[in-house]
Amino acid sequence: DGLCIKDATTIDPACGSGNFLTETYIQLRTLENRVLESLTYSITGTYNPTLNIETGNRDADLGIKVSINQFYGIEINDYACEVAKTAMWIAEQQMMDKTQEILAHHTLEFLPLTSNTHIHHANALRIDWNDVLPAERCKFIIGNPPFIGYSKLDDNQKEDRATIFGKVKTVDYVACWYWKAAAYMTDCPIRTAFVSTNSICQGQQVEPIWKPLFEQGFHIDFAHQTFKWISKALDSAQVYVIIVGFSRTECNNKTIFFNHSSKVVNYINGYLMDIQDIWISNRRNPLSQEKPAMVSGLKPADHGWLLLRTKEKNELITAEPQSKKFIRDFIGSDELYKGKPRYCLWLLDYSLEELRTHHPLVWKRVEQCHQWRSEQQQTGDAYNLRESPHLLRGASTVPITVKNIFAPQMHNEQRSYMPIEFIDNAIPSNSLYFISNANIYHFGVLTSQFYNAWIRAISGSLGPARRHNNTIVYNNFIWPNPTPEQKKHIEECAQAVLDARENPPGRSLAQMYDGISPLPDNPSASDLKKYNQLEYADLKQAHLALDAAVEAAYGVDFNGDEEKIVAHLFTLYAEATKDERK
Repeated sequence: DGLCIKDATTIDPACGSGNFLTETYIQLRTLENRVLESLTYSITGTYNPTLNIETGNRDADLGIKVSINQFYGIEINDYACEVAKTAMWIAEQQMMDKTQEILAHHTLEFLPLTSNTHIHHANALRIDWNDVLPAERCKFIIGNPPFIGYSKLDDNQKEDRATIFGKVKTVDYVACWYWKAAAYMTDCPIRTAFVSTNSICQGQQVEPIWKPLFEQGFHIDFAHQTFKWISKALDSAQVYVIIVGFSRTECNNKTIFFNHSSKVVNYINGYLMDIQDIWISNRRNPLSQEKPAMVSGLKPADHGWLLLRTKEKNELITAEPQSKKFIRDFIGSDELYKGKPRYCLWLLDYSLEELRTHHPLVWKRVEQCHQWRSEQQQTGDAYNLRESPHLLRGASTVPITVKNIFAPQMHNEQRSYMPIEFIDNAIPSNSLYFISNANIYHFGVLTSQFYNAWIRAISGSLGPARRHNNTIVYNNFIWPNPTPEQKKHIEECAQAVLDARENPPGRSLAQMYDGISPLPDNPSASDLKKYNQLEYADLKQAHLALDAAVEAAYGVDFNGDEEKIVAHLFTLYAEATKDERK
């Protein structure tokens, strides 16, 4: 923008120990030193005596324009404030030493300290930032506000959020800084960029955070999509973050950064994609009404008394053979992915009196469950179930049929496809979603690239895992409208996927779907063994054929281009919901 670096006044409203401020100062001074070096030495490398640089007042006489006076910070921790002030002075001394090397014929006096460090001890969400730095003097807002999920806020942080978002409770703490920055920027050409948890641009948080900002005229200038950040400030913790730069100032060259690459785009929406604004909200029922419902599995709430490992199951059947009729496979994410066996007592169709009279060992487990539930918090689900201690929570309302599709609630986004499975007569745990009375066509569409691209586009995440769910992801997914021939082809390809899973036998879904997924960045020796295994080539080809069949059913030919697939799904969603938005 032609901004002079001496006017690049910057504030970090969650500055911590000052890392972002000091690094920004150092980078600007490095640029300035390069200018000084150009001015001081001629093109032949000889000293240029015509540059009039004198000792004394550094800012006025030496040509040094960038000062720590330009940098402001707000930090709630008083100790971190003092560290930030010291860090700024140290950075100033370091850069002065580098300038001294360039200006070898001049002596630069650094002491006594005459510069100011504008680090303010305060709660940035409760004060007016104008009291720290008037907005008309600010050019940039930077930082990485606290990474705290909305379900983990303490009472004070909930109050902070309430002062900004009111009754909205499903936004992470970091979102407060976005709205606070927007209020500060409203009448001034300030640009803001924050490092943030990626969840604010995923799932149910996108609409309440970004829709009001866009309606106020703010737009995203650039964004770095999700990447893993290892921060020394977080004790080397690995977090998955995004970088979002936004403003109300005109920006023609919007840029999206991803996977060590970038592209210039016309627009960046709240999901950090080059698609116009579409907001995906929670939906109780599938948007495609003729499609089957996806519901959550059962939370035992039993302290383990209704669940059985293999040894416990075998011992119970040996001691009480008639108990075999009560035992069903109980499947959670571990059982689904890794093939680990687990079982439960499924007693829905049996009375407590029958169990007490004829099945003493089963009854003993039911009694233990009753005792545990009765001792729990009286406002909790477990306590409320104390009078039906033989039932898992939700057992009386969840339909379990012969053909069920089981899908995980958490999905490793390194995998190209989320493994889902057909399972007969098993009981799903609350770590899964399931569809009753499902058929091979449903399985084919949901295990295709189209559904998996939709998951990656709009679901929330927890570290490297995606939060697959029914209300945001499944219920808003627009199914294809195939011809009878196309539907039959999808079913054939879906069956080929199931067949390919059987060869070689004895492999878990996790092993197979790691094996057909791309290598991660900088793969380790174990990664090389885990990914791209040739033994799963048949499964990979079966999935590619299924992808092509589903793509044809949507009436498009994108050749697997996921960006085009997501854009098409968003377009279909906008068309399907246009009456809701009137």
